[in-house]
Amino acid sequence: MQFSFGSFGRVAGAAVLCALPCAQAEDLDEVLVVTSRLREVAVDVLPASVTVLSRQTLADAGLQHFEDVMPLVPNLNWSAGTVRPRYFQLRGIGELEQYQGAPNPSVGFLIDDIDFSGVGMPATTFDTEQIEVLRGPQGTALGANALAGLVSIRTRDARPQFELRGEATAGDFGTRGGGGVIGGALDRAGNAAFRLVAHHYESNGFRENDYLGRDDTNGYDEDTLRARLRWEPSGTLSLGLTAMLVDIDDGYDAFSIDNSRVTHSDHPGVDRQRTAAGAVNLAWTGATTFELRSVTTWADSRIGYGFDGDWGNDAGWGANAPYDYTTYFARRRRSVSEDLRLVSTANGATGGLGWTVGAYALDIDERNDQHDTSSGEAYRLLASDYTATNLALYGEIDWLAAPRTVLSLGARAERRDANYRDRDAVSGDTSAFAPVDTMWGGHLSLSFGESAARTWYATLSRGYKAGGFNIGAAVPAARRRFGPEALWNLEAGLAWRAADDRWSTRTSLFYMRRESQQVATSQQLVAGDPLSYVFFTDNAARGRNYGLEASGHYAVTPRFDVAATLGLLDTAYLGYRTGNPLRDAALDGREQAHAPQYQYSVSLAYRDPAGFFARADVQGVDDFYFDTGHDQRSGAYTVVNLRVGYGRGRWSAAAFARNLFDERYAMRGFYFGLEPPDFADKRYVQLADGRLVGVSLDYHFE
Repeated sequence: MQFSFGSFGRVAGAAVLCALPCAQAEDLDEVLVVTSRLREVAVDVLPASVTVLSRQTLADAGLQHFEDVMPLVPNLNWSAGTVRPRYFQLRGIGELEQYQGAPNPSVGFLIDDIDFSGVGMPATTFDTEQIEVLRGPQGTALGANALAGLVSIRTRDARPQFELRGEATAGDFGTRGGGGVIGGALDRAGNAAFRLVAHHYESNGFRENDYLGRDDTNGYDEDTLRARLRWEPSGTLSLGLTAMLVDIDDGYDAFSIDNSRVTHSDHPGVDRQRTAAGAVNLAWTGATTFELRSVTTWADSRIGYGFDGDWGNDAGWGANAPYDYTTYFARRRRSVSEDLRLVSTANGATGGLGWTVGAYALDIDERNDQHDTSSGEAYRLLASDYTATNLALYGEIDWLAAPRTVLSLGARAERRDANYRDRDAVSGDTSAFAPVDTMWGGHLSLSFGESAARTWYATLSRGYKAGGFNIGAAVPAARRRFGPEALWNLEAGLAWRAADDRWSTRTSLFYMRRESQQVATSQQLVAGDPLSYVFFTDNAARGRNYGLEASGHYAVTPRFDVAATLGLLDTAYLGYRTGNPLRDAALDGREQAHAPQYQYSVSLAYRDPAGFFARADVQGVDDFYFDTGHDQRSGAYTVVNLRVGYGRGRWSAAAFARNLFDERYAMRGFYFGLEPPDFADKRYVQLADGRLVGVSLDYHFE
């Protein structure tokens, strides 16, 4: 399908363009601030394509997880193969899977400044302040983990005002959940405050396993504990502490031989992540010309992921039995980081010369053990160890070049030293690598405030991504390593807000060029062994990605809001052949994987002073290729979510329906030979969750 703006006539209902996806009326006077840049910036003057989901939007449009509100973000997609999202694509760029270790994410993912890039399952949204999504390379601010962009989740901070909140949810498919918040001052002066959060969510999921007679093999079981402390011992020093424990213990039984929501596996899998993490934020403002800021983080994640490799059972395979495969990955990831920066008190947007200089260090230690069995006997036992140290220096200057005109220049230099080794206990094969990558990125931006209501900007930025490894016992030695990738991005945009705040728009046009593009292809190495379906990444091509991102909000009346988002995207590989010995194909000009040409959302929200409220979201996504290694595509789909309720005083109650019309659509797809006796290649897809209907009750006192 060739890219043309005319081909999007069927999404004309999303043509209302704005800056804030479906904020409620009471949010309109609030100036949202992006906190994930080197210094805090009001969203209306940020020279980048950004979406900020406010606390009210998360409460009205979401349910439990970042996954629920992702469709409100233009040109953000994710590939399944997991129960909760871990692999994101921004503007068509991002990983589709990671079955082995050596993490190498293209989309940065932070929760309260803690780096969860590639392991973002703990993104539960209870008591979250806002979510920021910056599209395009963030080569100055974050570096190697943000080639395509950045997702930053900011939970609610401790405040001296006393607050008590409780929430309960119940629905079909065994859905139930509940959480509580308590917070307030720790001293009479209000210089110290705390906030404690606990939440639990569970559901049977949307699958039935007819072989085992169970309906919970793909279910959810998710717990979140979080504590935040803020202390200001003096007028120049502040200290923030964050500690979290997130325990995701979900089942994984998502694929069926007949591509339905009825599975037949005799060994259903799991998708687990138990993470303990913390952050220390220190700010000192004692100097007259600069502030000192330090962010220290650590995280320890234990991840378990496995599935039934043949998606069936010997009784079902009949005369072709025994045919029984399982795989399990036991993964331990530990990280420590330090970001130390000096930020000038002067700000280029308001006059003078604003500057930031800093140093960053990240140390990751990851162990990943792969255990594959056939008819109960282990035939692949791969143990791998991976360590990497990233060191970076960065700086940024903002200068008021002319009245209402700000010039911003930033640069970052980064070095990554990695060490990897593995051993297959069955075959005795070993591998070891120790690459060193030196990379650089940055940006040049010009923004012009034509008036208090309109801001234009143009940005040229360069992002980068480190090289990596193709890990797995079945991966040929010649295809184990690949090098870094670079991305050039040119974009221009306009933010426009009415003087009375009744409407606002934000629109961006972008063009990106990828150099030494890392491309993942897949193939099945051994017929009859479904676990020999492997992925190879090579620096095989160049690429180009261009399009539009827009969002808009309009308060039709003080009670009724309309909002919409729209993402248009055209992608292509340039000069690329797969090099796959089983399918050597020329893909020059073909769309990149998981890069739909359009995504849109339309949201209607009503809130009556008497207490009644309602919200409807219509969200649509174009079809897209599942992978580079085959020609299978998803189908385009539209999902409708509905929420209605009544709130009075400290109480509110609501009924909700997610995927109201039970739309069947695929989130991930493969094409290979699974079914005996001939193992003919066939399309297999993981379907999204079906319709969920439920109620929620909320109590809030402060």
